[in-house]
Amino acid sequence: MSSSLASSSDLLHFLRESYPSAVSSSTSEADLPTVSHHLFPNTSYTDNEKVETSQWLTTSARLATPDEDEAKHAERLGSLNIHLSTRTTLLGAKPSVADIALYHRLAPSVKSWSAEERTGEHGYHHIVRFVDFVQNAPLFRLSVKGEDKVPIDLDDIKFVHKPIDAKEEKERKKKEKAAAAAAGDNQTTLPVGKVKPEDEAKQNKKGKAADEGQNSENKVKGVVAGDSAQQQAKKDKKEKQPKPQKAPPKETPLSPCLIDLRVGHILKAINHPNADSLYVSTIACGDPSGTDNTSEYEGQVVRTVCSGLNGLVPLEEMQGRKIIAVCNLKPVTMRGIKSAAMVLAASPRLKEGEEDHHGGPVELVTPPAEAKAGEKVIFEGWAGDPEGVLNPKKKIWETLQPGFTTTDNLEVGFDISAVPQLQGDESAKKSTGKLVTSSGGTCTVKSLTNAVVR
Repeated sequence: MSSSLASSSDLLHFLRESYPSAVSSSTSEADLPTVSHHLFPNTSYTDNEKVETSQWLTTSARLATPDEDEAKHAERLGSLNIHLSTRTTLLGAKPSVADIALYHRLAPSVKSWSAEERTGEHGYHHIVRFVDFVQNAPLFRLSVKGEDKVPIDLDDIKFVHKPIDAKEEKERKKKEKAAAAAAGDNQTTLPVGKVKPEDEAKQNKKGKAADEGQNSENKVKGVVAGDSAQQQAKKDKKEKQPKPQKAPPKETPLSPCLIDLRVGHILKAINHPNADSLYVSTIACGDPSGTDNTSEYEGQVVRTVCSGLNGLVPLEEMQGRKIIAVCNLKPVTMRGIKSAAMVLAASPRLKEGEEDHHGGPVELVTPPAEAKAGEKVIFEGWAGDPEGVLNPKKKIWETLQPGFTTTDNLEVGFDISAVPQLQGDESAKKSTGKLVTSSGGTCTVKSLTNAVVR
């Protein structure tokens, strides 16, 4: 294969060869995320698709790293193969510069794969199909000579995967759920005096038969006594039992433990395409696969988070770092991109009468270096379970946030004296509780003391 395909540093040269009128000599790597609309002028992209394109450009560059750990490289390929299993292109159906970048990075590797690696039972057959599509589809119009293309034998299939029938899969999951529920019922320990549901049903059946026999006898007596059929029917009617009233929902006491604070790992941060003051970060927060408002990136479940830190925290300081994320605020759309969490940061406390001009300084709250993404974070003395999603009408975050502060030791803590709603509680005797991870480390800031944290 020619060097134009083998080296990741030649991506721009490769693009200029294929799209000379769209990619000029002045185009740099920093311009790549915005190149798609020049390459494919008839395709429009949403803000989320622009962000996703930028993320895939980063991923494609990492796939070409020669010194990457073998296990990590295999994990990335596996995640990519799963992603492409239901998509024609990285964005689904729309072409983008990320598809070309990924082809450019992967083509030399795929060319050297064995037939087993390509289409075996554990092979990357969806990646192979993607490579074949990009290098041959008129949609991409790539300038790749025949001898430089990855040779792919469409008849050399080592393992045929059975296609998943959506209806069958749904039914299978339904049966598994029912079986699990049944197993749980069978293992339930019964209180003293209680019987199993099936035994109770038998007893009810016997009792019902006895009642019916008694009712028949009463009917005969009623006819003999000259009672009318209408009167007898009234006697047979069972008295309606009053419906038990539902207990009112239990009110959860106000506490900072209601806020779901976790260690987050920023895998990537970019400028928001539509807002100069915002960053868009891809953050792993330890969510299980399938969690609402999450996606997959580089084999990890992630949240997309918009933060107003552009101009306050350098973009390079946002890359690859650990932070503290608020994970149960209701997601909000910020200039076209849905944000599913919030990054905690500290800023100086305003003096009385002073206006906030949002000029900084701002420092991110930092967990201990050994903390893992998704690790739970609480204020000492305020242990408890967080809410699923905070109800905006109850204003729990707005009520508790004034208590978030920093100490003279640069530790982040919760000051109960700043939350009037907690003053009548016995817990008012507590001192400022430090923000700690479940493994015991304390969360800190660089230099701001007695600061506001939000």
